[in-house]
Amino acid sequence: MNLADGQVYNRPSKKGRCPPQPADYQISGDFESQRSCDREVVVKRKQIKNRINKEVPPLLFSIIVVFFILGMLVFAISRKITEEMSSSAIHNLNESLVLIKGTIEAILVKESEFQKLIAQEIATLDELEEFVSAYNKNETMVKVSVILEGKSEGISNTKETFSEEGLDFSAGKTVGGLPISQSYLNDMGTWAYTMKCPVEKEGKQIATLYVEYIYDSFDEALPKGFYNGSAMLYIMDAKSERLVLKPKGMGERNAGHLNLEDFYRANRILEKELQDEVSECIAQGKNIMFYHDIRGQHSLIYMWAVNGGAVYLIGYVPIEAIQQEGRAVNQNILFVILIMFVAFFLCCLLYYLNQRQQIRIRKEREKEREMHNRQLAEALQAAQVASNSKTMFLSNMSHDIRTPMNAILGFAALLEKDAEKPFKVREYTKKIMASGQHLLSLINDILDVSKIESGKVVLTIGEFTIGDLVTSVDTIIRPMANEKEQNLHTSVTGIKHEYLEGDETRLNQVLINLLSNAVKYTPKGGNIWFRIIGLEQHSSQFEHIRIEVEDNGYGMTEEYLKTIFEAFTRAENSTTNKVQGTGLGMAITKNIVELMGGTITVSSQVDKGSLFRVELELRILDEQDEKKKEDEAAEDMEEISLEGLHLLAAEDNEINAEILSELLNIEGVSCEIVENGKIAAERFADSEEGKFDAILMDVQMPVMNGYEATRAIRALKRDDAVQIPIIAMTANAFAEDVKEALNAGMNAHVAKPIDMKLLKKTLYQWIQRKG
Repeated sequence: MNLADGQVYNRPSKKGRCPPQPADYQISGDFESQRSCDREVVVKRKQIKNRINKEVPPLLFSIIVVFFILGMLVFAISRKITEEMSSSAIHNLNESLVLIKGTIEAILVKESEFQKLIAQEIATLDELEEFVSAYNKNETMVKVSVILEGKSEGISNTKETFSEEGLDFSAGKTVGGLPISQSYLNDMGTWAYTMKCPVEKEGKQIATLYVEYIYDSFDEALPKGFYNGSAMLYIMDAKSERLVLKPKGMGERNAGHLNLEDFYRANRILEKELQDEVSECIAQGKNIMFYHDIRGQHSLIYMWAVNGGAVYLIGYVPIEAIQQEGRAVNQNILFVILIMFVAFFLCCLLYYLNQRQQIRIRKEREKEREMHNRQLAEALQAAQVASNSKTMFLSNMSHDIRTPMNAILGFAALLEKDAEKPFKVREYTKKIMASGQHLLSLINDILDVSKIESGKVVLTIGEFTIGDLVTSVDTIIRPMANEKEQNLHTSVTGIKHEYLEGDETRLNQVLINLLSNAVKYTPKGGNIWFRIIGLEQHSSQFEHIRIEVEDNGYGMTEEYLKTIFEAFTRAENSTTNKVQGTGLGMAITKNIVELMGGTITVSSQVDKGSLFRVELELRILDEQDEKKKEDEAAEDMEEISLEGLHLLAAEDNEINAEILSELLNIEGVSCEIVENGKIAAERFADSEEGKFDAILMDVQMPVMNGYEATRAIRALKRDDAVQIPIIAMTANAFAEDVKEALNAGMNAHVAKPIDMKLLKKTLYQWIQRKG
């Protein structure tokens, strides 16, 4: 009998022995009756104990009890060892098989990674086939072939024409993401397999690279001996059930062992039920072990899945070979019996010492229990504080969200009433926009902190300049400071390189969080200092900078400074309570800074002000890239015009569609809007080439979403299907959403609410590239 997934069937217990009960076994029946029965048993035990105490001297009774206990202990140990020998055998064999499996899978992964590197290398070449035909084979890769995209045949380094015909990838197995074929006999008569890898250039597949590997290459990496040569090991292709490799030092190969059926026949494993169960496990990619007699020896047969069941390690190990240590233990049992007598005389001494030890341990446990209880109380208090913080956060958010919402709805009502008064319309619209922006910032903070807690915050590394960074931040903060008649002092000193690499958006977020807080918590007429200081470089490749944001505002207490970077916390006093906010900004800021590999510190005094310091190391662009960026920056753009363009847009929301149409109409752009991705793909397919200059694609739509629609358009057999810019225009604004859009074949991503300047810039850039 056998059991799947590496477990071995255990024989039933002997007649008359009760099976072990589960740990949570409960006695059923009337509880009071059970208590009465327990009391009777206790009384009887006391009576027997009293009678024995009278009839047998206490010391003699103790000796008998001790010897009886020792005898039972030895018997139990002996029995336990016997029962666990089988389990030990399985454990030892499992460890060996896991090691071999890991070795094979590591080789496969290494081969796949190396093949990917070759694919990346040849993608940069103009003549792929010439490179492949000149590639020298080695002990592992005996054949390297390439087929250009759109062709059915290619060339191999063996100078012969190559096609995928004859290779079977239908099993769907992969290694490192690369499909792996079923095993086969190659031209040299050696068992082999092939992995294929796409060759991509500028995001487009231009060819497929095929590499043939031989199983014989595993031989050098596998152990040379397996249970001193008494065990047998083969590597079997799971789909064909052919034995493709017999490693050296793994027993002598039987001439009849060509496939699984031959293995069964040669070792007389003829039970149909057992063979069917093995076949089912192999089909499901599971491990299996079972006992069977092979050539007069009781053996453990194993079939161990490798690479998700693509191949299997099969063979057998005689039980005698993996139970040698068990025999040594059994021999020691006699020695244990001999020392029992010595142990008894030591018992008295040990008992005395043990009692002292138990007293000491009891005291220590009592201390530990007290400490544990204290820790639980502290944890409970911390949980209550966290719960109170979140409750306060929800209360604050309810107020903070309702405030701009009330303004939006109120001014919308006034807008409807005063629709004929242009001055009022402009005033109400400006206030609605301001309230909407404030509400959007609150929502962004909540979404950011949820990503922080789930560990999904990622950086988008790009090139930027310190000057642009300072300008963009100053443009946002200075009007805020001017409204409160504050003095904003900005300085940049000691920076050696203008062009750097990093996540400019997240860095902008950090600076705006710090500076907007400084504006909020500094009284009217106060001072705010924004400094970027170049520090001594630790590496010539990185610019070491310090960012300081200082104010002479309300300041913070020492107690609040301890929790300032925790989520859902806000300073509570009569002045700061008037300032709206989520209490998430500093937690988000600290997370972003640490994600960039930097540090953030704060010092503050009540009524004197606060000072935040951020230290970062940002990669420096090399001189050529920096010169290129300077040249690009020197080019004058003045005014982007989209007038005359004709666009196709997929948008299922009628209000959003109306807004988009009006905004584009203002720019002189005509737009045909459809309500889902399916209609968009069909409309483009039915149009003549060049009718549309670009496609704006929503993502979440009924019938067919934006990703599916983009793939359908890109798959059309017409030139402009590949060339036309497709821009994602969606509220899915996280980094993973941008990545998914690009993977689907879109050219760019613009988040909702639509920033018309960004949309114009994106359309201009991609339509220029298309031209």
